[in-house]
Amino acid sequence: MRYWLATFFVGGYSVKTTFEEEIQMAKKGKKYVDALKLVDRSKAYPVQEAIELVKKTSFTKFDATVEVAFRLGVDPKKADQQIRGAVVLPNGTGKTQRVLVFAKGEKAKEAEAAGADYVGDTDYVNKIQQGWFDFDVIVATPDMMGEVGKLGRILGPRGLMPNPKTGTVTFDVTKAVQDIKAGKVEYRVDKAGNVHAPIGKASFEPEKLAENLTTLFDTLMKAKPSAAKGTYMKNVSVTSTMGPGIKVDPSSFAVAK
Repeated sequence: MRYWLATFFVGGYSVKTTFEEEIQMAKKGKKYVDALKLVDRSKAYPVQEAIELVKKTSFTKFDATVEVAFRLGVDPKKADQQIRGAVVLPNGTGKTQRVLVFAKGEKAKEAEAAGADYVGDTDYVNKIQQGWFDFDVIVATPDMMGEVGKLGRILGPRGLMPNPKTGTVTFDVTKAVQDIKAGKVEYRVDKAGNVHAPIGKASFEPEKLAENLTTLFDTLMKAKPSAAKGTYMKNVSVTSTMGPGIKVDPSSFAVAK
């Protein structure tokens, strides 16, 4: 049973809140509550309007990250409805990614020339086993996966294990490193059918955030499994770090192009 505690009037609409939601808002503080008052939680906004609102409701002193959450109509328990991949956002994410490349010989030289932060082989396997994690992404050539595989129990739970589906197991280390540095983001559907990903910073111009969001939306639409039935793109929402969630109208993406 849900106990309704209060009703706010936001954007001309009445929005009821539960006792649990009241507690959460109290914990998040006045700035969050003030930001929430700018959002009509009963409405799904057009892309551009949602982006402008997420910027307006960002109240952190640092440059907040803007993230998107997609709720997909898939059953992640079924092998033929798994969604995983990567895409290079046209305007980057605003974050500098530290790249570790496992490679030898000429491929190691190519990785260094491409801008990899760390390049090596078994020496870095040993460092990671000892608790070193000063990197964000790992790229490995296929011939190095025998060594990298030893780190599966360490890297797997952290989402750091290289994978061919995301382009991080490849002999083309130059492209892999350059794509990551340019703003490549990985996506993967979770157990609840959600995909979360960063699309930039609150300081980005609205048009750049909207373009990044649309790129990711289009990528997921193209990745729709043939086995998925019913509505595929169920919900889309954007938020900034510590800010309120803002629903986006999926049908507005075609208009935004």
